[in-house]
Amino acid sequence: MKNGFFEKVYQVVKQIPKGKVATYGQIARLCGNAKMARQVGWALHVNPQPFVIPCHRVVTKQGQLAPAFAFGGEDAQRRALESEGICFVDGLVDMQKHLWER
Repeated sequence: MKNGFFEKVYQVVKQIPKGKVATYGQIARLCGNAKMARQVGWALHVNPQPFVIPCHRVVTKQGQLAPAFAFGGEDAQRRALESEGICFVDGLVDMQKHLWER
């Protein structure tokens, strides 16, 4: 079950286009279980293909980035998102502008 869910997560995350972000809860809903947002985080933490599965595009519903231990350092996720044109307001992703609609 766990591996199947993780694979669903990876397939959904691969669909997030450049310049857009999705939330952990949004990914969980798209995978069929809205209550598994935390498991989405675990799946992304063990992402087997970091350059193929763009886990840097997944943020909290408020637009907060992952803690410092993820992505190779505190600012790495922000730099990756900014390089794709993502804007920040008060340290958070501008969700009104960049939330992926699916």
